[in-house]
This record gives sequence, C-alpha cells and structure tokens, in this order.
Amino acid sequence: MSEEFEVHVAWPADEASKRPPDTVYSRDSWLSAPGKPEVFGSSPPAFGGDPKGYNPEVLLILSLSQCHMLTFLALAAKNKLTVLHYEDRAIGRLGKNAEGKMQMVEVLLKPKVTMPKGTDADAVNSLHNRAHSLCFMANSVNFPVEREPELIER
Repeated sequence: MSEEFEVHVAWPADEASKRPPDTVYSRDSWLSAPGKPEVFGSSPPAFGGDPKGYNPEVLLILSLSQCHMLTFLALAAKNKLTVLHYEDRAIGRLGKNAEGKMQMVEVLLKPKVTMPKGTDADAVNSLHNRAHSLCFMANSVNFPVEREPELIER
C-alpha cells in the first residue's frame, strides 16, 4: 500500500522581507492541503515568529498525537471496546542530537481515555502499545515517542 499527500506552503513577502537578506524577514506563512482550509503558520517566537501561528514543531507533535489517537480508536473499535472520550496533551522537546544539530529529541504523549467502568486497564495499555507500534508517524521519526496513558472510567 502506498499513499501520497500534498501540501502547499506560501510565504507572503512583507516590507521587512524586501530588505537585504541578512536583515529581518517575515517568518509567517500560509499552510494548506487540497480541499482543506488554510491555516496561519510561523516559526516559534524564540526564532522570531508569531505566537499565533502554527509552527513546524507544533505540527510535528500534533501529527504524532493525532496518529496515535486514530490508531488507538481503530484498535478499540476492532476489539469492541467503547471509548467515551479521548484527549491528549502532548509535549515535544527540541535539543541537540549526537552531531550537535538541533532537532526534536523526544515527544511525550499523555492520552486520557475515558471508557465505561469495569474496562480492563491492562487491555487498554496493551492497545496503547499496539497503537504506538502501528502509528505511521511514530514509525517515521528518529527520536523516542513516549506514552503516559491515563484511563478514566465513567
């Protein structure tokens, strides 16, 4: 199986961007994919970007979090387990790798899954482990993606 995905990134030059290249330039951009609404992007504020824009680091963490969630939900459905609510507060950390280059060095997923009372916690943890091993995005990165799942029974 092979899938192809297309995205579009557009950089709107502004007055500051028309200066010589060794001076200030806009970090803002517009991000889109066919059939999807545009979203505002920028670099992180620490690198001169607009805090209102989605930055590459946040988008990478979001993709890992969403991929884990979608894979977990698919496995839960396949195993006839009822999921009442799912949310994640994922955290990523930039740092230097062994070669001294900046990169994402780790991501921690903290999914909170609400399921009916009496749900087998070991089975849920097993699903999280399986979801991690099957997640396309987690399999595509060269840094650890850790998980600290929490089961809430209601």
